[in-house]
Amino acid sequence: VQLVESGGGLVQSGGSLRLSCAASGFTFSTHWVYWVRQAPGKGLEWVSSILIEGESTYYADSVKDRFTVSRDNANNTLYLEMTSLKPEDTALYYCARGCCEGIFADYWGQGTQVTVAS
Repeated sequence: VQLVESGGGLVQSGGSLRLSCAASGFTFSTHWVYWVRQAPGKGLEWVSSILIEGESTYYADSVKDRFTVSRDNANNTLYLEMTSLKPEDTALYYCARGCCEGIFADYWGQGTQVTVAS
């Protein structure tokens, strides 16, 4: 199983970025997948979830109405479209594969850094 994030970078406040997560080594279309972030000096923060066919999506209050999660099961890719970025969105962004009852996620990517300058 491998999850590889990309698309991070430095952006000005109010700007936009699109993150991607390429999945391999498992049947992507049968798993929930998540975006999780970790700001400098802080713990992990769940950002968004998307169900198997993308029929339902969920967001943390801190990103609702600014971020959009989507997935392309044909190409085994998860996306996070981020708009109206704020300095507090600065973090290392991870994608993770949903696991099973009692376990949030069993595989994680290495993360992609997003830095929002004020």
